[in-house]
Order: sequence, then C-alpha cells, then structure tokens
Amino acid sequence: MNNSILLIFVFLIILMNPLTFPHTFVSLVEAQQQSDVSLGSSNNLTDLLKSNSENSSTPLENRTVNYFDNTSGYLVYPSASSLSSIKNNTSANNHTLPAVVMIHENKGLNDNIKNMANLLGKEGYVVLAVDLFNGEVTTDQKRASELSQSIRNNPDPAITNLKSAVKYLSSLPNVNPEKIASLGWCFGGQQSLQLALNSEDHPLAATVIYYGRLVTEPETLSKIKWPVLGIFGDQDKSIPVPTVEQFEQALTENGITNQIYIYKGVGHAFANPSGENYAPNETKGAWHKTISFLNKYVK
Repeated sequence: MNNSILLIFVFLIILMNPLTFPHTFVSLVEAQQQSDVSLGSSNNLTDLLKSNSENSSTPLENRTVNYFDNTSGYLVYPSASSLSSIKNNTSANNHTLPAVVMIHENKGLNDNIKNMANLLGKEGYVVLAVDLFNGEVTTDQKRASELSQSIRNNPDPAITNLKSAVKYLSSLPNVNPEKIASLGWCFGGQQSLQLALNSEDHPLAATVIYYGRLVTEPETLSKIKWPVLGIFGDQDKSIPVPTVEQFEQALTENGITNQIYIYKGVGHAFANPSGENYAPNETKGAWHKTISFLNKYVK
C-alpha cells in the first residue's frame, strides 16, 4: 500500500512539472483571454512567428465583438502594457494604434483566420477579423463556393458589413482612425479590394490582397488613393498572370503606389495551410512582405 501511494505521488509531481510538457506554439499565439481558439495548422503559424520574432512575446487581449447589426467579429490587440516595447510602433499618438480589417477566405471566420489576426496583433495592430457568412464556418468546398457566390451575386450587404467594421474600429479609443487598412485572402482578397473601391466616406490607409479576384478598369481603380499590396501565384488558374499585370498597370497609370508580387511555381491559395497548394516558404516570404508593407504605410 505504501509503495502504491508513493508511485501515485511521484506521478502527480511529474504531471505538475511544466518541463514535462513544454509549451507549444498554442501558448505563444493565443491571446491572453482567449481559450477556445485551437490551432489546426501550427506548423504554418510557427514559421510565420519565427519570420519576425522581435514581437513574438507581445501579450494580447481579445474578445468577440458585435460590430454590425447582429454580426460578431474577432477583435485582438496588444495589451496596453506592451505598447512601448513593440518594435516599429511609430503611431503619432502613443495611446493609439493602427488597425486592420481582416477578411476571411470562403471557409468563413475559422480558427486559422483568428490566429492570423493574433499574429498581426503581435506586430502592433488592432485587428478586427470580420464575418461575412453570418456565423457559418465550413470545410466543405461546395458549401464554401455557395457562400462566396451568394455575396458575389449580391455584394451590397457585404460592403456595408465591411464599412461598418471600419467605422467600429474608428470608434475604439486605442485606434488611430486615420490608420486603418484591409487585408484578405482569396474570397477575402476580393472583398478587401471591394472595400477599397467603396471607402469614399472613410478612406483607408492601405489595402492588402492575397490572390483575390481583381478589377482591372483604370477608371474604377482610380477611386483608390492609398497604397496597395498584391500577393499572387503564377500557377493560379482563377487569377492568371495577365490579369494581375493588367491590375498592376491600371494602378500605376492612376499614380497609386503599389507592390505586386507574383510567386513562381505556386497556385491559388498557396498561403492556406489546409489547402493542396500550400507553399510554406512562399507563405513566409509573403507574410514578411505584408508586415513590411503595413509597417511602412500604416504605422
């Protein structure tokens, strides 16, 4: 009996020892008050975190917020105590930060998008990951296509949703309302551009598009008065290289500052870790370019 008690006691000591189970990336990327966001693709996020480790230990705060009618989004931002230590924090007002409206792919506001918001939050941004699918998240490609196509067929509600996200961020006391950008992947990349084309009431500071469907008419694009970053793959059949080149040319003709990158040998959605086209090295490079672009034009 004494030996059994001793063995149980030793076992409990092992379980309670933090060295027994080293901290994983989950503990690094999850915000302080968020416990329900899991990491289904930790390798991708680990690589992105390592690509700029200067702010990797920045503590975050996050919560679910109602920003448009009955629509909830995921809000994440650096804790107030960490602002002075964030590298490249060059906001004119030390009490405010730049902000980003983050727009999900055609799968909805899932854990991957929330964790990308966390990563961007660690770089010194207030991030609102919006929801354009009324709370629906799917892994089924057919359903994802139906959800995204319904918005393409009737774009006005989504545009109103995104403009409300900008307005919500502008109302926050820790946000500089003149430093709000948009960022989206795939379906979200298209919506990032659509927001840019419908932001006369509240001009953005920058627009980031990851392989989203493009508008190439110079007259339409002339509505944009701020820098644009575009990330694409040369094997993308849905957004072919000639279309990307037309987009870049139209931006340049309008005098719109732009950085357009076309990665060789990768296809559509190459930065999505759950997809068949996932390319980790190119994803890391694109994320580094994204952070550099935002730091240059938004901070």
